[in-house]
Amino acid sequence: MSTTDGTLHDYEYALVRAVPRVERGECVNIGVLLYCRQSAHLGARTHLDQARLLALDPVADVAAVRRALHGIEAVCAGGPGAGPAATDNPGQRFRWLTAPRSAVVQPGPVHTGLTADPEAELRRLFDQLVL
Repeated sequence: MSTTDGTLHDYEYALVRAVPRVERGECVNIGVLLYCRQSAHLGARTHLDQARLLALDPVADVAAVRRALHGIEAVCAGGPGAGPAATDNPGQRFRWLTAPRSAVVQPGPVHTGLTADPEAELRRLFDQLVL
C-alpha cells in the first residue's frame, strides 16, 4: 500500500534464511519479511536457489524448505491458509514469524527503516538481499 502524499512510515523487516546444517551456521538468504504497522502491511517474498542450498549441504531436504516457504507466505497472507495464526493481526504474525528458532528455515534479526510504499520496499530488499 503506497501513501499518496509521500508520508514515510516506519517498517520492520527480517531475512529468511536456510541453514541446512545448523551446527555449521552456514546459510543462504531465501526470503524477506516486511511489516509496516501504520498500513497494517505484512508481506513476504521468497526464492529458493536450490543450487546454493545444495552447495551447503548436498543432502538438504529441498522439498521441506519449499514447504516452509509456502507456510511463511500463507501466514503473511492471513486468512484460512494461515492455520492457527489466521485470526492474529499482522503484527502478531510478524512477531511469530521472526521468533528465533533452531531449524533449517530461520528468520534473521529484525531491522527497521522508513518507506512511503511498503510493497515497493519489500521488492527492493528482496532484489538486493536475496536475488
